[in-house]
Amino acid sequence: MITFDAAKDIFKTPFFDLIFRARSVHVERNDANVIQVSTLFSIRTGGCCEDCAYCAQSIKNGTKFPKQIITNVDTALEAAKQAKKLGSSRFCIGASGRSPDPQVFEIACQAVTKVKELGLETCLTMGALNEEQVIELKNRGLDYYNHNVDTSPEYYDKIITTRTIEERLQTIKLVQKHKIKVCTGGILGIGETNDDRIKMLTLLANLDEQPSSISINRLVKVPGTRLKDSPEIDPFDFVRCVALARILMPQSIVRVSAGRETMSDELQALCFFAGASAIFGGDKLLTTANVDPEADLRLMQRLNLQLPRIRR
Repeated sequence: MITFDAAKDIFKTPFFDLIFRARSVHVERNDANVIQVSTLFSIRTGGCCEDCAYCAQSIKNGTKFPKQIITNVDTALEAAKQAKKLGSSRFCIGASGRSPDPQVFEIACQAVTKVKELGLETCLTMGALNEEQVIELKNRGLDYYNHNVDTSPEYYDKIITTRTIEERLQTIKLVQKHKIKVCTGGILGIGETNDDRIKMLTLLANLDEQPSSISINRLVKVPGTRLKDSPEIDPFDFVRCVALARILMPQSIVRVSAGRETMSDELQALCFFAGASAIFGGDKLLTTANVDPEADLRLMQRLNLQLPRIRR
């Protein structure tokens, strides 16, 4: 059991000592010069009934993002093929909403089957699931399910009121019960404190089974959302969170996810040094911009980083 006080002591370690410790943990368990890339593709965008303060897809924000559904599985398959060409080894399919309706769920299942035939890992993020759905996804061969907890339990209702963090944890535990790997994490820069960030990571580290993948997102400020004017997170605090995630969850993939388009190359390099071993690629993350894939390749070349081998 990792206590909050113990995690906070690690977080407050002098910066260079902290990232050196995280680096040491990272190289002991991972190929330190390999960065795994995932690509995110949405089959249902917008029209979400949840009130997440950061999200452009919520009907309760002022973004008025139109609902769009992709019903042709071949569209997802072509996107997966292109992602593979650009170096992605995992293809993540997203669908907005509290939980998937039967039509969207079936499209996602078909897409998982077809994408796996390309030799890519598969991931879904579709909100809350029931046990029947989890079993079906397991039978389809789903590798990962993404379900973020977003922030600390104490700060959660300041950002979302249409669901509880306990509901999120129920889905995570259900997915893990059926041996599907979990990808989860949160968003930094949504008005929370460093204590909230530490509590979120401590919560994940203390799950019965630590997540296979941890997503560290930097808030993308979307006009029309309640968080459009949120203060910037200190870049060094962001790196500290990456380092803490690596130390508390040494076997997990630590992914720098949304918000990289506002990060300098130097900040991203610090994150990689501190234990981040994965990114989201592609020019778009659901409704927000992402780093140009060519820019990612140039950065990895400058840092002598490599992509993992992909099964052909």
